[in-house]
Amino acid sequence: MTDAPTPAIGKPFELKSHRGEIVDNAFLRGKPYLAFFGFTHCPDICPTTLFELTDLMKELGPTADGFNVIFITVDPERDDPELLKAYMTSFHQRIMALRGTKEQTQTAVKAFAAYARKVPTEGGNYTMDHTAGVYLMDADGGFRGTLDMHEPREVRLRKIQNLLDDAK
Repeated sequence: MTDAPTPAIGKPFELKSHRGEIVDNAFLRGKPYLAFFGFTHCPDICPTTLFELTDLMKELGPTADGFNVIFITVDPERDDPELLKAYMTSFHQRIMALRGTKEQTQTAVKAFAAYARKVPTEGGNYTMDHTAGVYLMDADGGFRGTLDMHEPREVRLRKIQNLLDDAK
């Protein structure tokens, strides 16, 4: 039995932040970062994860300045720049929300070997099914693992600290 190859994670992408910056691999290079996919209309996992990332960053204090956090919307149709800007006021100010065209979003999803799919709901609305883990990326854009919000808090903090230690 052979192991299936691990998909390449960290391929090129380019999106725009809720602050108006163009964010791509070159922009992120030089500091480790955490990447999370979600959408503003998410009823539970997305805001919970963003609040948890906010709490982890607060707990780490000045150490948190050693990494970036990006939130990539998988729903650019509804998550326009104004909505993203308003949505992000609930979370740590250093978390950058990123969006692009439908094509740019698909490129970003593929760049992380992530998953996102529109799921129709009653009344002609929809929700999004998507990857829920948080990607740990090193300062060179290499994949170093994931944070699972079901892991004990100490494990998540240790993973972030290890990512930072490896960057030294």
